[in-house]
Amino acid sequence: MRVTDAMFEPGRNCWRIERADRAAVIVDACDYYRIIREAMTQAKHRILLIGWDFDPRIALDRTSPEHKGETLGSFLLDLAKAKPQVAIDILVWDVGAFKMLGRGSAMLWLARWAITKAITFQFDRMHPTGCSHHQKIVVIDGVFAVCGGIDMTRDRWDTSAHRDDDPDRVRPDGTPYGPWHDITMAVDGDAARALAELAGTRWQRATGRQLPALTERRELWPQGLEPTFTDTDFAIARTRGAHRDVDEVREIETLFLDMIATAKHFIYAENQYFTSPKLAAAIAARMEEDNPPEIVLVTPLQADGWLEQKAMDATRIRLARTIGHVDKQNRFRIYTPFTAGGAPIYVHAKLMIVDDRLLRIGSSNMNNRSLGLDSECDLACEAGDDAARGAQITALRSRLLAEHLGCEQQLVAATFAATGSLIATIEALRGAGKTLRLLELPVPEGIEKFIADTELLDPVSPTAMFENIGKPSLMKRFGHSLWRQRRHSGRKSGTER
Repeated sequence: MRVTDAMFEPGRNCWRIERADRAAVIVDACDYYRIIREAMTQAKHRILLIGWDFDPRIALDRTSPEHKGETLGSFLLDLAKAKPQVAIDILVWDVGAFKMLGRGSAMLWLARWAITKAITFQFDRMHPTGCSHHQKIVVIDGVFAVCGGIDMTRDRWDTSAHRDDDPDRVRPDGTPYGPWHDITMAVDGDAARALAELAGTRWQRATGRQLPALTERRELWPQGLEPTFTDTDFAIARTRGAHRDVDEVREIETLFLDMIATAKHFIYAENQYFTSPKLAAAIAARMEEDNPPEIVLVTPLQADGWLEQKAMDATRIRLARTIGHVDKQNRFRIYTPFTAGGAPIYVHAKLMIVDDRLLRIGSSNMNNRSLGLDSECDLACEAGDDAARGAQITALRSRLLAEHLGCEQQLVAATFAATGSLIATIEALRGAGKTLRLLELPVPEGIEKFIADTELLDPVSPTAMFENIGKPSLMKRFGHSLWRQRRHSGRKSGTER
């Protein structure tokens, strides 16, 4: 695999590289919903919301008494009345139409919006069969944008405390749901303008209508949002399945492989899924080295939904066990987070940090769908020779581990400084209460093994969805990918040891 001194290469592992004057990492939906609400109130021309799912019944700011009882639907309707000159355009994956039918008052909100001139709600059907539009992007006036893993829908809101009994962590009907961990990234400047272009292209393809151009170049930044980075270049990486006259894009896959290949000391990743044989093979190839990097994945205990558990969980286990066969130095670990009361915290975040010098946040999972089928968008930056930027990435890693381990960020930083090891730090600090636990790896059998082998829910392409039935492919594809990884790194191919 070719990895140059310049990590990001437009046309290969990213679409474009654009500068953000300010950028902020936002952890968990409690803060994100409050911040995006504040940003939308500053809009002068257009709010463009793109998501996998969208539920107008949810409450955004659940911690401020002045906004108690306000839903996303009522907020947007009030905003449209107060600022009729602001176009509010919402684009959602078309499968969301079926979800809306089962959400009662959600359909009433759509009807109210339909008669509101400023609000346009559209379902995006421009995708291959079985594909998901998985991007989560918000663009305001073309000058402020958010890109990451958080949808404006139910079951997403939570604080970083992930308390066992949070009275605000409830669905629109008042029923509680479990703790949820997520991450997104806010940017302004040219990076935001590039995301506006990407989102505008999606809108045009979905609706056949081009959004009016915005020419005002003003500043917009939510009050109270402290920038994590300033004057930083961001690579924008995409996945897009081939459809009609639109070509396939696999920049995200290439960037994942490059980041795995370039790690010298460690990789810290949070992701909803780990089911890609190609990424697993890249990790296995690193584990075979004399001095491999530590690779730590933080994932949910189980996938969300019975069928996903049968498919995605079994695949994750099979790939992890296979990596374990070549991981002679025990440098690869998968952990799952739990609350103080022992409840599993669902990890929906999509983040990767390499050596505290590379940071990536977006919508893409470490699965086949996100690498070649679904529409995805990630943002990535590198510290380079900027010590302050590297320190911010280090602080983010420490902050996330502190959240999962139920301890102070300073303790994580001190323990890592003393051990020099990501795994040793986690092992020293995890224990009872809110903590990380090692993922158990029972051997999949029966239907779990069949679905995992055939990759029925996680195809690598639109055509693979219909070709894999009855044809075991998972471990065959892992073996082929591992052979390619060895070949590209100068090793001779051989059997798994």
